[in-house]
Amino acid sequence: MSEEANKKQYSADSIQALEGMEHVRMRPSMYIGDVGVRGLHHLVYEVVDNSIDEAMAGYCDTIDVTINEDNSITTKDNGRGIPVGLHKKEGVSALEVVMTKIGAGGKFDKDSYKVSGGLHGVGVSCVNALSNHLKATVFREGKVWEQEYEKGKPLYPVKSVGDSDETGTVVTFIPDDTIFTQTTEYNYETLSNRMRELAYLNKGITITLTDRRNKDDKGEFISETFHSEEGLKEFIKFLDGNREPLIQRVISMEGEKNGIPVEVAMVYNTGYTENLHSYVNNINTHEGGTHLSGFRRGLTTTLKKYADSSGMLDKLKFEISGDDFREGLTAIVSVKVAEPQFEGQTKTKLGNREVTSAVSQAVSEMLTDYLEEHPEDAKQIVEKVKLAAQARHAAAKAREMVQRKNPMSVGGLPGKLSDCSEQDPTKCEVFLVEGDSAGGTAKQGRDRNFQAILPLRGKILNVEKAMQHKVFENEEIKNIYTALGVTIGTEEDSKALNLDKLRYHKVVIMCDADVDGSHIETLILTFFFRYMRELIEGGHVYIATPPLYLVRKGQKRRYAWNDKERDEITASMNGGVIIQRYKGLGEMNAEQLWDTTMNPEFRTLRQVSIDNASETDRIFSMLMGDEVPPRREFIEKNAVYANIDA
Repeated sequence: MSEEANKKQYSADSIQALEGMEHVRMRPSMYIGDVGVRGLHHLVYEVVDNSIDEAMAGYCDTIDVTINEDNSITTKDNGRGIPVGLHKKEGVSALEVVMTKIGAGGKFDKDSYKVSGGLHGVGVSCVNALSNHLKATVFREGKVWEQEYEKGKPLYPVKSVGDSDETGTVVTFIPDDTIFTQTTEYNYETLSNRMRELAYLNKGITITLTDRRNKDDKGEFISETFHSEEGLKEFIKFLDGNREPLIQRVISMEGEKNGIPVEVAMVYNTGYTENLHSYVNNINTHEGGTHLSGFRRGLTTTLKKYADSSGMLDKLKFEISGDDFREGLTAIVSVKVAEPQFEGQTKTKLGNREVTSAVSQAVSEMLTDYLEEHPEDAKQIVEKVKLAAQARHAAAKAREMVQRKNPMSVGGLPGKLSDCSEQDPTKCEVFLVEGDSAGGTAKQGRDRNFQAILPLRGKILNVEKAMQHKVFENEEIKNIYTALGVTIGTEEDSKALNLDKLRYHKVVIMCDADVDGSHIETLILTFFFRYMRELIEGGHVYIATPPLYLVRKGQKRRYAWNDKERDEITASMNGGVIIQRYKGLGEMNAEQLWDTTMNPEFRTLRQVSIDNASETDRIFSMLMGDEVPPRREFIEKNAVYANIDA
């Protein structure tokens, strides 16, 4: 057998066991991030990543994911099948090694997989350790092989249970409810968004997601199939579908630079926000890194060179900055790196220096060709850049005003802010409250030691439709910046947020439990996502959940947060009750607001997180942008409170 052919062999000896996994169950968060909703769904991603690895190596093109009736998960692929032969070092089947040794798998053997997905490489063995039960079925070498496990321990040796001409791997697991105590119920939308993303990032693969817990109008299980022939080019159209395009074509490239596979797609729209999404080996690197630096360098250098040589900037009185070239830009950068080095707070920032020049070179070549071939588009882009530069200068002045002490404020803080006495920011929280009336009640009901109140007048500016200087000129937004004590703007990014002087580590949005309240919540969240994303990523943003009903009978008072709770309380009181529907926070007295919504002992705060940045970006642009039909469809599907008239 030739050396080249030998390298392509994927056998028992390709599996390398790096270390044991005894403490996975003891400290699961070290391996999957947390044991809440995010960690639960991460189990699915780890198993699917194995199948994606087979696809990236060219051996698999179909992956099926099923949520079963009991919330167990089944994944199936048509890859080569996990090797089942005897592992010489471990003395058991390679399948058992993969399933029971942390860090064991073909992805650690460069001859088996040149590039592999997954952030930490904990793999399916970690899923096994955190499952009540897992069953692995392998179709390989003309036979069907099987092994089952409980809490990571094999119930019997790997055995042959039949013959088959197929190849591939099937894994069924049910998460351990003693570890995932918050919930073991999978969210279809969360999995759907990730499977769609994977299909775009790995074109040519077909991924099917089926939910056997729910049926559609035809009585069939809810199911979606994701497949993309154009990859990132289609992905960018999907993400930017709710924005008005500045140019009709998607600028894209795919190739290899300095041995690094690079894929880029970008488009300009008439909006004012910059939306950059970056991936390394299918992982969303929301903290950016060297590949994003390379993209920005290639974009800025090439566009500036073109704009200067065209003479279109001759009459401009000030310098163009990198920010100006990225206003109204939506772009996706995806690279495949053999040995990625991750940095940052959440280990999602790429540190490999060699990637910068590879991406910069790829983007520069792509843009140079496009601008020469499409002069009309090039002119549109440069005109947009000039407008962005003018707006940036106006925004810089407005930003200075945000960070300058207001003569109407006390000690540099907004006059409307009722501050707390505690000086340690980690113990402090601020409530952003809708309206002066509710703000007054909240001030009376709060604990002044650690709770501050900032009333907001009506609905804040919709930043999705506003130029940057208009955002910084808005009075309510200025008050939020000033109250929080954060500073904005760096040389690289004029909207970057510095949290070093953040005055409250809990920022709680507290609005009425009605349609208007939800709209105000969404406006504030849009502002945070576009201008204070670091605040969300740092885990500082929360939403308060005031009750919808007060149910009374005599001296008994109970609160309900939804119709079902209201009905259950009414039944438990044997009827004869008085039900009060709260139309707003102002209808509660200070004691009621404290008891239900502000008291840390009894309240429910929902922490805001970004599970899927590209999908979050798409939803905000749809909800807060100009396109009405997709927004109407979304609201009708998800509305809780009201009939939709328009």
